[in-house]
Amino acid sequence: MSLLQARTCGIGGRDLDSKAIDNQIVNPATYAGNEAHHEVFAALRREDPVHWTEPNGFRPFWTITKHADVVEVERQSEIFENGPRLVAMASEEEDKIRAVTGGRNTLQRTMLSMNGAEHTGNRGVAREWFLPRNIAKLQEQVTEIADMFIGRLDELGGACDFARSVGVWYPLRVIMLIFGLPPEVEPTLHRLSREINGSQDPSLRRANATQAEHMMQVTGEFFEYFKKIAADRRAHPRDDLASVIANAKVGGVPLEDNLVHSYYLNICVAGHDSTSSALNGGLLAFIQHPQELAKLRANLQLMPKAVEEVLRWTVPLKHFFRNAVRDYELRGRKIRRGDSLLMSYPSACRDEDAFGDPFNFRIDRTPNSHLTFGHGPHICLGQVLARQELNIFYTKLLQRVEHMELAGEPAYQRSLTFGGLSSLPITYRMLRKAPEAAA
Repeated sequence: MSLLQARTCGIGGRDLDSKAIDNQIVNPATYAGNEAHHEVFAALRREDPVHWTEPNGFRPFWTITKHADVVEVERQSEIFENGPRLVAMASEEEDKIRAVTGGRNTLQRTMLSMNGAEHTGNRGVAREWFLPRNIAKLQEQVTEIADMFIGRLDELGGACDFARSVGVWYPLRVIMLIFGLPPEVEPTLHRLSREINGSQDPSLRRANATQAEHMMQVTGEFFEYFKKIAADRRAHPRDDLASVIANAKVGGVPLEDNLVHSYYLNICVAGHDSTSSALNGGLLAFIQHPQELAKLRANLQLMPKAVEEVLRWTVPLKHFFRNAVRDYELRGRKIRRGDSLLMSYPSACRDEDAFGDPFNFRIDRTPNSHLTFGHGPHICLGQVLARQELNIFYTKLLQRVEHMELAGEPAYQRSLTFGGLSSLPITYRMLRKAPEAAA
């Protein structure tokens, strides 16, 4: 029996009982920083890697913390399905959502909660768009967007809150590019994107609304906006992703409206928020590890590896659930049919058995089999675009900015799902002229 199963565990010199750890796993505040959750999950990896979790107010589940175990579960989609439970949510909030959806655990109907042929068919709607050869065609336009935001740094005069002034806007503008949306919709999409992932953060939740009520209100506004986009693209198709989705058919049948709007929302929010979190967190990592930054400056050919390390280090997606459709044994623990399993991606990306020196940030880490984009048939559809955005932006940044340092304490969003820095105050010194080698 592990120490955790015996209801005591030493973490950072403190004794915590199993119930306290269970409650930490579902507490958004646990993830609103760079260390607390790593302590919790490091202890779980050592002592109880397949951990039965019974937090107060939540239906119980298994917490999966080892890299190999996450891979084992996610590659077997015929045993561990995406749904009906998708993310951790208090039982009371889940009940409110099921009451308005006819029994579904989510307000949106997306690929994330589909399985088998249904998932394959709906994923195929946008799969072609996100293939490497097609993302490569966007390089010039994404580079122009990156240049524009590096120019914004120049305009801000050597000091800014990077997360709020640049980090949140650059990936959003790329999403607007692939959807074919005009600049004037940027404030609306920014507000809704922040709010959709802010239901667990008191600073972002709408006044007098519970988590479920907040989600219903924001999702409703998103759908109202996307309804107009879909109607326009059906009447006037263009060469953009919004048109592809609006006019898609699966098995010869057009996508229903909820699925179209959910598709838009899923790509918009995941593509924006996750890339923004990685961009901001990566910049902080570079500043906090000046020797690694100097190594990268000296050899920009290391940028693809550096981007992979940024993704491993930041892990914007904290978890998804998988749900067992039959009994299964994992590390000697009996998973029962109907059990839910929380895949902890930050834990898997710090697993000592999968990475050498996992708590050291190394821009030339090789190999780097991080699980930031997940694994198996549900692996992130937009991963190639995210890598392209980070690669281009950091390259441009290092060609134009010769020095960066923190100018205050970074702050993190409170979230159990997507989350990262909400504030990153920095000072910096621009190069007056881009290096000739960059021309």
